[in-house]
Amino acid sequence: MTFTPAPAFTTRPTLRGTFGMSASTHWTATATAQAVLERGGTAFDAAVAAAFVLHVVEPHLNGPGGDLVGLVRPAGAAAPRVLMGQGPAPAGATIDVFRAQGLDLVPGAGGLAAAVPGAVDAWLVLLRDHGTWQLADVLQYAIGYARDGHPLVAGAAATIGRVAGLFRDDWPSSAELWMPSGTAPAPGTVLRNPAYADVLEALAAADGPDRAARIDAARRVWSREVLPAAAAFVRVPHRHSDGEVRGGVLDAADLTAFSAGFEPAVSTRFRGWDVFKAGVWTQGPALLQTLRLLEPFDDDLLDPATPDGAHTLLEAQKLAYADRDAWFGDGDAAASADDLLDDGYLDARRALLSEMASAELRPGSPDGRTPVLPPLRIEAGVVAAGSTGEPTVDRSGQTRGDTCHLDVIDRWGNVVSATPSGGWLQSSPAVPGLGFCLGTRLQATWLIDGHPAALTPGRRPRTTLTPTIVGRGDEVIALGSPGGDQQDQWQLPVLLRMIVGGYEPQQAIDAPTVHTTAVVDSFWPRTWSPAGAVVEDRIGAEVVDGLERRGHRVRRAGDWALGRVSAVGRDADGVLWAAANPRGMQGYAAGR
Repeated sequence: MTFTPAPAFTTRPTLRGTFGMSASTHWTATATAQAVLERGGTAFDAAVAAAFVLHVVEPHLNGPGGDLVGLVRPAGAAAPRVLMGQGPAPAGATIDVFRAQGLDLVPGAGGLAAAVPGAVDAWLVLLRDHGTWQLADVLQYAIGYARDGHPLVAGAAATIGRVAGLFRDDWPSSAELWMPSGTAPAPGTVLRNPAYADVLEALAAADGPDRAARIDAARRVWSREVLPAAAAFVRVPHRHSDGEVRGGVLDAADLTAFSAGFEPAVSTRFRGWDVFKAGVWTQGPALLQTLRLLEPFDDDLLDPATPDGAHTLLEAQKLAYADRDAWFGDGDAAASADDLLDDGYLDARRALLSEMASAELRPGSPDGRTPVLPPLRIEAGVVAAGSTGEPTVDRSGQTRGDTCHLDVIDRWGNVVSATPSGGWLQSSPAVPGLGFCLGTRLQATWLIDGHPAALTPGRRPRTTLTPTIVGRGDEVIALGSPGGDQQDQWQLPVLLRMIVGGYEPQQAIDAPTVHTTAVVDSFWPRTWSPAGAVVEDRIGAEVVDGLERRGHRVRRAGDWALGRVSAVGRDADGVLWAAANPRGMQGYAAGR
């Protein structure tokens, strides 16, 4: 059998050209990236300019106080490198300190959950080492939108509306920034952030004898002048997601000790393609494991649009994510990617797949050790209650955030795929005079000694951020998605439909998708939904019925509810392409 035929209708075409392509989760960021390419900039210049614009136009999905993971492949390079923009836990963030406050989880909102912000420094390092533009020219777009205003997207307006009471009652600095009229702004309201414009202008004005020196001077302004004010502010007690009033522990010494940078990617081969991800301090290797588990199966068992294919994908991902939950992290107890991708180990894991849905968390022992498991907080009815698994603001008003994504490829063959996140407007109180708040990535750590993702000063929390670059000869695919624990789960069907099914990129992104919720949630309150599966209604009754017969607890999420993938690439003949997610009517691609 072959894959289900690709749909003739797509929401938009796959863009093709020879000059340059950009795609992101917001049309303004995409337009910014493309504008930089049009003015002679490289993919690296374009990505940095678009990233700072994302801070302004998607403040509910990322911010300057957040983090990022990127994959960067200069033209002619055999493999991409990881752009590491994930800051570590502060020196004062110990398990004992948190336990002494009566906590068994790191809160999901509030300054106590703040890691060292890594995103801004990482973007500046990328511009310094691979870009060509002056920093002031790159930042002009974001400065303009912050100072002059931009129409607020519906998702940001809805997020502010959900936390308006928290802002008014407990976080007045956030209310002043995001609700200047005293009420939550309506979608389309032109919103300004002059404080952040001032911060960016201070970075742009940093002086030095040459381009690289000026960028390094801006990095010092950021870490030694801007961020210490944020750290001092969140040390003042304020309301956290558990309802308690607490202060943060981040201080100036934590900020000046951090430096973003590059590190090697990990990779595997799937159907003749090399797939590159960041290491086990992210969830990226879980996608590599999943692809290797699926490699020997017939094509029809890799088709998400059939009952057998959807079941196989869900069950393979459960095994990979069980290993993620037991073995991934920046701690000494983490398993190595080599052990996790060992042929013999994966053969043994593949043998666990059956015709029925598993309702167990089944990590393996890749190097013979017994896994240390987090507590399984089963929330009854979590699938039926309406969760898609994304770290969004839920119906109870809990302050959770999501993520954005951008991809750029230029005519020279430089490629960037990056997933910025954290520092959401609902993360912690906005810092007066700065126009942003700090992130809450420490909620992805465990207060459990010996776990690879245990809260440890100086170590990075195991992040969900997971962009992808795939290559075969002269061909390349760069893609990613928001979605927390679903980021790679939403990328997987797109990759399979393109690589195995022969879909066009836009066809693969538009096609209905499915994911499992039988993973330990990376975000507070860290619940687990055994055998849970979420599908788009368009996937059809045959698939839903087939999954339910196999024991999956299926929730229909709506016709266009899951997956927010964007992608760019280059075909074997050198033609560039781009495609973007239509769901939410916010992501766009551009190019020529």
